[in-house]
Amino acid sequence: MRIGIGYDSHKLVEGRRLIIGGVRIPFKKGLLGHSDADVLSHAIIDSLIGALGLGDIGQHFPDTDPRWKDASSIELLKHIINLIRINGYEVSWIDSSIITEKPKLSPYIEDMKTALSESGIPSGAINIKVKTNEGMGFIGRGEGIAAYAVCLLKRIEQIISE
Repeated sequence: MRIGIGYDSHKLVEGRRLIIGGVRIPFKKGLLGHSDADVLSHAIIDSLIGALGLGDIGQHFPDTDPRWKDASSIELLKHIINLIRINGYEVSWIDSSIITEKPKLSPYIEDMKTALSESGIPSGAINIKVKTNEGMGFIGRGEGIAAYAVCLLKRIEQIISE
């Protein structure tokens, strides 16, 4: 088994769509980033890459590479799920937290699980929690959103034929 932890944060700005967990959230601001800036997907990706011991999200999807400009983070996650399988593992569990004052995200959690499962992670293996920062720091001031994720990978069992 392998365990990984991931973190991501992005600044909220005018003129961008807000995508979290692969779901478009109606809000007056979106997250600034090279791709779609999906903090939850990015934290999950980083946890998965960390569990494999293969660096971090910036090494796999650098913001200097035009291929990833405005890319869907669900597509990035699909790429990493494939990498996990190539390395002989599968996702056993994802536990994550999104930290934001606004917007309220609890109505979107099931949709996020569904969207994230399109990458190849079973929806029953994904837990998402939503927290505020109690008005403190850049999140509390409404300047950005952050997410944490922890993953558990297990070795894929090979079927041995006689």
